[in-house]
Amino acid sequence: MNLYADAQEMIKKIIADNLPQKAVEAALKQHEFKGNIYMAAIGKAAWTMAKAASEHLGNKLAKGIIVTKYDHSQGALPNIDIYEAGHPISDENTITATQKCVEMVKHLTKDDELLFLVSGGGSALFEMPLEGLTLNDFQSITSQLLASGADIVETNTVRKRFSAVKAGRFAKIAEPAQVFTIALSDVLGDKLDSIASGPTAPDRTTTDDVQKVIEKYNIELTGTQNKFLEHETPKTVENVQTVITGSVRTLCESAAETARTLGYTPYVLTTTLSCEASEAGRFMAAIAADTVAGLSCFKKPCAIIAGGETVVTVKGNGTGGRNQELALAAATGIAGLEGVLLFSLGSDGTDGPTDAAGGIVDGNSLSNLKSHGLNIDKILSDNDSYHGLNAIDGLIVTGPTGTNINDVTVVLCK
Repeated sequence: MNLYADAQEMIKKIIADNLPQKAVEAALKQHEFKGNIYMAAIGKAAWTMAKAASEHLGNKLAKGIIVTKYDHSQGALPNIDIYEAGHPISDENTITATQKCVEMVKHLTKDDELLFLVSGGGSALFEMPLEGLTLNDFQSITSQLLASGADIVETNTVRKRFSAVKAGRFAKIAEPAQVFTIALSDVLGDKLDSIASGPTAPDRTTTDDVQKVIEKYNIELTGTQNKFLEHETPKTVENVQTVITGSVRTLCESAAETARTLGYTPYVLTTTLSCEASEAGRFMAAIAADTVAGLSCFKKPCAIIAGGETVVTVKGNGTGGRNQELALAAATGIAGLEGVLLFSLGSDGTDGPTDAAGGIVDGNSLSNLKSHGLNIDKILSDNDSYHGLNAIDGLIVTGPTGTNINDVTVVLCK
């Protein structure tokens, strides 16, 4: 019984099944381009998506630009300029790269078409302040939102208000050219106006929605920043066709199919997990304990799967990510149990501001922490899951994967 080997096989297969190349190619085959083709690709999966488009379009592509996270480019592509920038906080390179995209599309005509490839991370990587705002404004607002416990929809509801390219504004800049958007969704419910903050999607949120988020999480805004909340965003965008090519549902389907091939009966609990990471970890651990005790409807050997995106309300000064915190929080609930393992994985390969994709724990993890003189409650209260898991070889490290469609948590009971 090697649960770790099974978990590693699942992780490898889940990522491989959800790389976007085939999905992008399939979407392109269904679309008839008319006129000159330009391309902008943004997000953590931008290079992978752009490579698929480049191979499909060949010399039909007049020009392309990729904006992705540092160390996420995998090499030069024909007729495509590649920029790497800051994530999850925008930086100077973000502004420079976005300006290059704007310069490319603002001169397009009705005889041109823009292929826009979008993936998670685009909100931070694709940014240009509205006139009167600065990069510091974005950094301050985003930092507060990320630490507050706001989910991705709430976070994007606020920051799109201050952007010259979000909330459909990038599509407006590209007019009169037509825009064909292919989106790899990292947003629960696949809300187009929240994926990368919807650069080519009409905004469904209102100024009242923004104010509610700000008040809920006590976000502090300057007088200048507050003035921009009064500016409404575009509610209609006429020149865009959009296809969503992947989401957390496909992530869970891959996990279930792989578990089945390994001899586990898969059970998908949800594809919309959205709560504090530590709460999710304790909940999944409770299900595992009941399953081992024969008190649940799940029968061993089984794989209990939950997809979604949790949040972390940062209260400490440690290092970690939501998947690492979820996994570590589960360690107490499964302590001492035989034949139980839990892993939580960020499909993009970078969980929070770390080089880990997530965390993995079993019935011995808590005692291993104690043997290293570590207190799990102190680690969690300090949001230091990275160092806690690292001490017990509990980090999942994949490197950048080339995809980004939320997270998946799996409990294996054997």
